[in-house]
Parts: sequence; structure tokens; C-alpha cells
Amino acid sequence: MSAAPLPRRVRIGYALGSVATGSFGTVPGLLLLPYLTDTLGIAAALAGLIVLLPKALDVLLNPVAGRISDRHVSPLGPRRPFLLRGGLALAACFAVLFAAPAFDSKVAGASWVLLAFVGCATAYAFFQVPYIAMPAEITGDYTERTRLMSWRVAFLTLAILISGGASPAIRDAIGGRDGYRAMGLTVAALLVLGTVGAYYGTRRAPIGPAQETTGTLRDQLRVVAQAADFRWLLSTLMLQALAIGSMLAGIDYLARYVLGDPGAASIGFVCVVGPALLVSPLWLAFGNKFGKKTGYAAASAVLGLGAIALTAANHLPAWCVYAATGIVGIGFTGAQVFPLAMLPDVAAVDAARSGVRRAGVFTGIWTAGETLGLALGPGVYALVLAAGGYVSSTDQAAVQPGSAVTAIVLGLSVVPAVLIAISFFTLSRYRLTPEEVLEAR
Repeated sequence: MSAAPLPRRVRIGYALGSVATGSFGTVPGLLLLPYLTDTLGIAAALAGLIVLLPKALDVLLNPVAGRISDRHVSPLGPRRPFLLRGGLALAACFAVLFAAPAFDSKVAGASWVLLAFVGCATAYAFFQVPYIAMPAEITGDYTERTRLMSWRVAFLTLAILISGGASPAIRDAIGGRDGYRAMGLTVAALLVLGTVGAYYGTRRAPIGPAQETTGTLRDQLRVVAQAADFRWLLSTLMLQALAIGSMLAGIDYLARYVLGDPGAASIGFVCVVGPALLVSPLWLAFGNKFGKKTGYAAASAVLGLGAIALTAANHLPAWCVYAATGIVGIGFTGAQVFPLAMLPDVAAVDAARSGVRRAGVFTGIWTAGETLGLALGPGVYALVLAAGGYVSSTDQAAVQPGSAVTAIVLGLSVVPAVLIAISFFTLSRYRLTPEEVLEAR
């Protein structure tokens, strides 16, 4: 493969795919649980299960999608056809997801959402996996691949900020089921934009050979069992993904039942995600000076501090709650930056020790683990709501008992704080030193 710089239109075209991944990765975790409990009237525990199962399905679908795209032969390249098919199918299923008719039966409403979300998860697997695999086939140049990723991260951050901030605002501006339908169509349009942009934007990109899938799922799990540093790093990531998933699921409930302002959901989400645009370089500088593991621990501490501050949310003015979510956002940014920077170190050291290149295996399991953690988060939050006696309703918000309001706060503060505290133990077991990494490279 040529090491010549990629045209800017290819970089932008590829990065546009993150509009789709960022939007779908954000909005269901933020609004699907409230849609089920407060519009369709589904009990909190069952709603949490509906949110969890299709996303957990991705863990099984990702290797299948990878193998199929690896073996696909097309003049368009092995990956691009899947972008268009998977992305457009995802957009259609997403529009259907939030457009449930007013069924007389709650079972029918729950079934509608479950089937539509399974469709979303399936389509997303066949978009996401080929999309992530493309950079290795577009260019073999290390520096050019880094540039490509920097464009992708920039578009991803903006997509998360726009979709997560605008979705509650659109829903609340229209209200009721129509608000959710309009929001669903708007996000579906973003998914189409990301899909079409990535498909046509990469049409002139170099096409390299597809990378073979390494082993079966059992083989991949065996690799994880043998790589202790990867296992502890992945465990830390999953615990914190679970914590973040629970916090994001609680933002809408916090806005409506604690702050008394549905519009506060957009502000709260922006406070969580917005700092990424400002503090990412600061966390990188901190890590360069003190080391990645120390930086990850510091970011986790800030994240935990923000969660602890939210325990008093029902006794604080709104601006204090926003400040606490801003602290969460600062910690969350670092907790995203450092593990992604540590993963290549683990893969490089493993390759040096084993003599086998298994970066793709590590990346696949890493993505599956993060997906599972984020999927479990809303499910855990739903269980906390159920334990607090949360009252589900149809179309109009129900009056909640004091125990439910307490559960709303505990689910996005104490529960994540405990998970983050446990993650310090798993992170402490990570033993790779900078010297080992430099020697491996």
C-alpha cells in the first residue's frame, strides 16, 4: 500500500462515518429507557432488559460481521458495500424504534421496541465492524493512519455532542409521542448523513487486502486469559463504561424529577460531553509528564468525584448540579483518552513476547467489552429505579414517591461511584511499564 498522504476528501469522508456511530452510540442510552417507562408505560425492570438485550447481542454479532466482511469480494472493496447497506438499514430501524403506535397492550409496545432495537443492533454491527476495519486497508502508513484517526475523533465528538444535546430538546419542544417520533426521524437523518458521507467519501480511497479474522471467539477469549495486563485494563474499562452508562441513563430522569425542568437534560448532557473539546489536550499533556497509568488513575478520580458530588443533587441548585456533571465530563474525557492510548501498548508488548501480531483480536474484544459495559449501564439504572418503586406511565409523567426520586439520584451517583472505586483495584493490577513498552517497540 502506498504511503502517500490521503486526499483530504478521503479523510473527511471516512470521518463522516463517525456521525453515524456517535449518534447511535449516544441517543438510545440517553432516551430509550425514559421512552419505555414514561411514554409506553413499561415497568422499569422490564424496560432495562429491553435496552440491554439488543446491545448485548452486538457482542456476538461483531465477530460474525467481521468474518463476513473479511471474506466479501467486491470491486468497491471488502468493506464499503456494508457501510451503505448496514447504515441505511440502521437509519430505517432507528426511525421505527421511536415510532411505536398507541397500542392498547403494553406487551405490544414492548415487543415493538425490542424488535426494532434488535434490528438496529444487527444493522449497526454490519456498519460498525467494517467501518472500524477500513483504516488498515486504506493506508499502511503509521502517520497517515494517525491523521485519519484524528479526523474521526473530531467528528465523533461533535456527533455525540450534537445528537445527545439536541435529541432531548427536540422531544421536549414537540412533546409526547410526536416528540419522540420527530427526534427519531432527526437522528435517522444524521445516520443517513454519516452513512452516505462515508460511503461516497471513501470511493477514491486505496483498497488494500482485507485482514483475516484471527481465530474463533473461543480462541480470542483464550488470548485474553493469557494476557493479564489486557485483562485488567479491559476490566477497568468495562467497570467505568458501566458507570457512565448508568449516569447517562439517569440524566433525563434527573432533569424531570429532581431539577423539575425537562430541558435540563440537554444541558446536563452537554456538561458531560462538552469538556472533551477543551480538556483532551490537557489530559494528554498530563499523561506525557506523569505516565498513562497515573493519568488514567487521575481521570478516574475526577470522574468519581463528580459522581459523589451528584449524590446531593436533590438538595442543590441547578447550577451546582451542572457543575458536578461538568466535573464528570472532565474525568470522563481522560477516562476515554488513556485506555485508548494504553491498548496499543498492550498489543505491542504481547506481539514482542509471543511473536504473533494479535492487535485485531485485542481491538475486537475491547470493542465488545466496552459495548457490553455501556449496554449494562441503563439496565443497572433501571433496576435501581425498580427497587425505588418508580411509577411508569403513558404519555404523562406520573407523580413519583420519595423513594423513586432517591433512586433516581442514587442510580447516577452512588452506584457509578462504587463501580469507579472498584475500577481502581483492577487498574492497580495493570503492570506494564513505559520501559517495557519502549523495548517492545
